[in-house]
Parts: sequence; C-alpha cells; structure tokens
Amino acid sequence: MDNRDDNMGQYEVLTFVPNVIDYIRIVLLLVAYYHMPDDPVIGSFCYFSAVILDEVDGYAARLFNQCTRFGSQLDILVDLVGTCGLLTVLCMLYPRWAMVFQVSTALNISSHWMHFYSTTSLMRSATHKMANFASPLLNLYYSNSHFMRVMCIGNEACYIMLYLRYFTSGPFWPFMRVGLYEVLFYLCFPVALLKAYINCVQLQEAVRTITEVDMQEKKQAMAY
Repeated sequence: MDNRDDNMGQYEVLTFVPNVIDYIRIVLLLVAYYHMPDDPVIGSFCYFSAVILDEVDGYAARLFNQCTRFGSQLDILVDLVGTCGLLTVLCMLYPRWAMVFQVSTALNISSHWMHFYSTTSLMRSATHKMANFASPLLNLYYSNSHFMRVMCIGNEACYIMLYLRYFTSGPFWPFMRVGLYEVLFYLCFPVALLKAYINCVQLQEAVRTITEVDMQEKKQAMAY
C-alpha cells in the first residue's frame, strides 16, 4: 500500500501543471530543431513559443503552489538544452563563426552547472536564486525578476534574429536599407554580450565558493 501511495505521489509530481508545460516546451524544441535548417517560419515560431512558455511555467508553479525540486531542475535543463540546440543550428548556418557559438555553449553549460552545484549543494540554498553573492551584478540578476527576464529573452532574441537573418533581412524599414531582423539583432546584441558576461561572473563566483569549501574542509581535517 505504501509503495502504491509513493508511486501515486511521484506520478502526481510528474504531472504538475508547470512540469507538463515543460514537456510541451521539449516537444516544441524538437519540432523547431527539425525544421530550422530549411524552414525558418516553423523553426523560429516553435522555438520562440518554447521561450515564451518558460515564463508561463514559473507563473503556473506559483499559481497552483506546485513549486518542486524536480520542476526547478527540469526548467533549468530545458532552458540550457534549448539554447544549446539553437547554437548548434547557428554553427551549421555560420560555420565561420562556429567557434564563437561553441564557446557560448560551453560557457552557458559550465557556468550554470557550477552555479547550481555551489548554491544548492554547498550553500544549502533552497534554490539557485536564493543565495547571496559577492557580485552586485549577480545579486541583481537573481533578485530582480524583471532584469533576469530582459536578459534571458534579449539573449534568446539575439540568437533567433541571427538565425532568421541567415534566410532574410526581414521587412525593410521605410527610407532605410536594413531589414527588421537585422535591426532587432543589433538591438539585442548588447544584451547577449551582457548575459555572456554574467555567465562568466557566475562561473567565477561558483569556483570561488567551491574552492573556499574545499579549503575549509581541508583545515577541519588537519585539525583532527
């Protein structure tokens, strides 16, 4: 009876509304990746829909009181995998700049992995957003939801506009020889640069935290 109750409880968590939204995001990303090499309309629509739903799942978790550790992990993984998939597509479309996208992918994964480990495992924070950081910029990023939203959406929009720019410049502005997608790319590019810098700071902060814990444990071991 207890095992049945445990299984039912696990199934209930898996079917929480925010988690179902993340499953939908995964499907949208898979459809986007399939169409992106040759169909920018379906590819960009599905990808950006997955990005927008990232805002919806957090709202749903709070609305239905369904915030869980599994949901938090799933949300982060879908975010990271989603961006990495788009960067992989950009490597295919812009082989000359492939190394830039590869470095961006590596920085994105490593900084979030180290950050999540240092905050939730070592600092014992409930989530990776509740810790206090030495960097004012990192504190702002994780304490101000509006700033984080601008950074994340602006970063994704920069990559999406670069993707669309491969196929077309978009509708041309009156009296200007530049397309809409190109304009939006240049507007979002500074946001993407700042987001990359935040990832660097995040990685540095995580390394500092982990090495400090290592030194403290070593001192305690030597004391005994």
